[in-house]
Amino acid sequence: MAPRGRVRGPSRALAAWRYRGRVAAVRASSRAGPGGDWVRAGERPVLQVDAVSKRVGRGRATRQILCGVELSVHAGEMVAVLGRSGSGKSTLLHLLGGLDRPDAGSITVCGESLTGASERALSRIRLRRLGFVFQSFQLIEELTGAENVLLAANLPGAPTGGRERAARLLEDLGVAAVADRSPHELSGGEQQRFAIARALVNDPALVLADEATGNLDTASGAIVLELLRGLAARGRAVVLVTHEPQAAGAADRVLRLSDGVLEPAAEQSQSRPGHGARHPAP
Repeated sequence: MAPRGRVRGPSRALAAWRYRGRVAAVRASSRAGPGGDWVRAGERPVLQVDAVSKRVGRGRATRQILCGVELSVHAGEMVAVLGRSGSGKSTLLHLLGGLDRPDAGSITVCGESLTGASERALSRIRLRRLGFVFQSFQLIEELTGAENVLLAANLPGAPTGGRERAARLLEDLGVAAVADRSPHELSGGEQQRFAIARALVNDPALVLADEATGNLDTASGAIVLELLRGLAARGRAVVLVTHEPQAAGAADRVLRLSDGVLEPAAEQSQSRPGHGARHPAP
């Protein structure tokens, strides 16, 4: 996937991304986008979590990681889950992504149940409805950046048009000029932008980001947070788990996970003013 036309740096790419995000937000009420009907503002939540609990370990070593977690995330909303290391943030994210199952409660994505789904159904939901962004990028060294992005698009059952979406994403994210480089030839910020493009290539309704800025310097981290904000502006639901209050402050809503309980955080007052009031925390 060779770069085409004029090369844009991160600043110009982000400006274009923000503009197109505003246009997409205006159009969201009149057309379906990622996740179909669930992208339309004010309708059913993309993600619904009801009374979810999870234990780990056996016998006396059993620990209650999550206790009756409740959460709703709508299209166009970015929610941050804040918590210290070991608080259960990654466990929660794995449950939301269908990578693990709760001991109690229910999780639905775009109206489809994760908790009662077969492994085959979970694979289909992950492929078509979910996008994952990891702290460690998870790029395959033997592949170029563009080839890493196309991995999910080439899987059986993936939505059509993946190659065209990949080319558009690389241009929008400002990495088209380095698309033929291997991961070790890229900066941390560039690697994370390729990882975000890979997460979006199948046009998911829900994006799950696990410490997405944890391995980045301040400037690169700010760019990634702006990109995640842009995803919400384009009609996706975004869940970011982090231990960094500054990163959480980019979200519409901030929740804190402590002692297995998820509740509004004190940092909520520092998050983006005027956002998130439309869909208050349960």
